[in-house]
Amino acid sequence: MSRLQALTRAAEYFDSGGFRADLARRVAFRTESQVAEQQAVLAQYLIDELLPWVERLGFVGRIVDNPVSGFGPFLIARRVEGSELPTVLVYGHGDVIRGYAAQWRAPLDPWSLCVEGDRWYGRGTADNKGQHSINLGALSSVLWARQGKLGYNVTLLIETGEEVSSPGLHALCAAAREELAADVLIASDGPRVSAERPTVFLGSRGAVNFTLRLHLRSGGHHSGNWGGVLANPAVILAHAIASMVSQQGVMRVAGLRPPPLSESVREALSDISIGGDVGDPAIDVAWGEPGLTAAERVFGWNTLEVLAFTAGNPEHPVNAIPPAALAHCQLRFVVGTDWTHLGDHLRRHLDACDLTQVEVEVEVAPGNAATRLPPDNPWVTWVLESLERTCGKKPALLPNLGGTLPNDAFAEVLGMPTIWIPHSYPACSQHAPGEHLLGSVAREGLQLMAGVFWDLGEGAPVPARNLA
Repeated sequence: MSRLQALTRAAEYFDSGGFRADLARRVAFRTESQVAEQQAVLAQYLIDELLPWVERLGFVGRIVDNPVSGFGPFLIARRVEGSELPTVLVYGHGDVIRGYAAQWRAPLDPWSLCVEGDRWYGRGTADNKGQHSINLGALSSVLWARQGKLGYNVTLLIETGEEVSSPGLHALCAAAREELAADVLIASDGPRVSAERPTVFLGSRGAVNFTLRLHLRSGGHHSGNWGGVLANPAVILAHAIASMVSQQGVMRVAGLRPPPLSESVREALSDISIGGDVGDPAIDVAWGEPGLTAAERVFGWNTLEVLAFTAGNPEHPVNAIPPAALAHCQLRFVVGTDWTHLGDHLRRHLDACDLTQVEVEVEVAPGNAATRLPPDNPWVTWVLESLERTCGKKPALLPNLGGTLPNDAFAEVLGMPTIWIPHSYPACSQHAPGEHLLGSVAREGLQLMAGVFWDLGEGAPVPARNLA
């Protein structure tokens, strides 16, 4: 058997309808982790769908209750061929965002896979059922081509709470550190830089949410009778926001600005373009940190975003000065940012701007730390060469994803190199009505991952850590 036969087998899995059948069955599970009534379905997805599937590949698995009460379980499955061999950890998540079925256009239904041309519609097709189905299908193809022997060990970890910030994942990794130990994480989530270009990213930006609140009085007062003598909390809060972010989107809170971009990060981003796919929004070229490219602003810098801003009754405004104003905000940040002291930095900044009355409340749930594997790590060179060998195209290399994933559980708690190979694209309508996977990207992804899993059997780029 050969590498080419593994790639051919992966393509046949797609062309024969096997991948479509598996994905359709998985999409039908309503694994909405934000809906309490669907908690039992989260376990069913692991027990009835994934565990039997991977057991047929020779895995031995177990369902693990979440250490955090009230949230979905985990699947840990291991396939061990030898303690002296390399071990790869493969991660995915089986939960999805709410279906919002009423918002999908006919005949689309979030819980039924519908194929229209190259677009495969259904909740979870892009995030993340389609992506971990690609990786499992590719692994199955390589097992067939290698006649049941991979030449390395595989540990599979599937969680069911990623869409609610992965409660329990970090605690599980700490508690099951030996069971989950591996030489490298190879996982898939998030989008490529474009549909046409295979992509690798090495971590993710962190994220933490916070609220700005100003409450001046108990009720609204007529704007004609009291305007000019009563302070307007919406105006004051707007100035507070403007003090933190300029009208060109430049971060003004000194303690929350990132360190300068390293040369290795700049080099990795030098050939990365942002946008340009059908359905992508037009980029505002004058927005963001001056002196940076669009790619450097998204993948190498920090942003402070206002997610929602309310005062009074926006749907039915009346002639009254509102008593209070509130803004929900978010910091996206890269490695090197002092994000754990976010509240302190904001408080000092607002006080210095004579905005002492504005309250700052950092979200109780901890944010996700930023992570980034150095681009010169041997695993990075190895996976880039594997992907290019398969598809004949130079993959895009991102030091980190612009969004946020629980990568710190693997990079920091488990202490392993992290490689992410996404199989979606920016205009996939992730989290929105009309979420879809591109069939062309799925087929290519199956072959790309079959190449990676084949090449790992030929030898890892660094000596195995004797973990199994």
